[in-house]
Amino acid sequence: MTVIGIFGPTASGKSRVSEAVAERVPAELVSADAMQVYRGLPILTNQSAAALVAIWPLEHEASVGEYAPLAQEAVDRALAAGKTPVVVGGTGLYFRAALGELELPPPPAAGARERWARLYDEDRAQAVRTLLERDPGAGSIHPNDRKRVIRALELAELGRTLRPDDPELWAPRFRHAAVVVGLDVPKDELEERIVRRTREMFERGVQDEVRAALAGPISTTARKTLGLDEVATLPPDEAERAIVVRTRRYAAYQRKWMRRIPGIVIVAGDRPAGEIADDIVELARTRERVPRR
Repeated sequence: MTVIGIFGPTASGKSRVSEAVAERVPAELVSADAMQVYRGLPILTNQSAAALVAIWPLEHEASVGEYAPLAQEAVDRALAAGKTPVVVGGTGLYFRAALGELELPPPPAAGARERWARLYDEDRAQAVRTLLERDPGAGSIHPNDRKRVIRALELAELGRTLRPDDPELWAPRFRHAAVVVGLDVPKDELEERIVRRTREMFERGVQDEVRAALAGPISTTARKTLGLDEVATLPPDEAERAIVVRTRRYAAYQRKWMRRIPGIVIVAGDRPAGEIADDIVELARTRERVPRR
């Protein structure tokens, strides 16, 4: 049985398409979204009815390393039950981890993250010089990318390296036969969808949702949820505009990431969900008729 992977930028319609696939074949939807794993922000994260949605409280520090075995178990469980696993992703590493083995870098030594963060905040130039001394191959990391510079310093201290856009990321085989589909929506239409979805979030009460979420403990990973700070700190109109701008940038990043996936089948995403689902199901059935290598 073939695993189906559906990837695409935010607002490309992944959830609707995956649900349409499940209407056509016995399927188990598996979310590969780093923010949908949290409970408490269903509107802001546009949560779907899939496995691995809302599995952790907001105070939990989520990681792809913790997510990976859960996702793989969900895929294996669906296959054992005679269902087609449909991995629905917008977070690249989570999507990759659900489909195949992913070699993850080691965690930082105790206190290392705080120490390198302090150096970066106090003397960015010195932090970058230190990084290049320890890992000359890290020169492609932009000095202003605080998160990646700090992570690269952590890894360099352990004798490892952080290589952005590593071509080996997708080199290993998937764990099961899989067809991976990318939803391609024209830029203008995608931006219109982003504007519309953002407006609908406010109409549905995202401000109250964020206020309730921030009233309790929240992890550093959950704090990264796109739109959380904007809703919490800006007037509604300004927050809406700011979220649209950030979401457009994130969607552009996802589109680039999508096209790095080897063997991905790009399909037109500016069609009814059912029509797209029909194409995906036919692709999967064709793949099942082809002997595995």
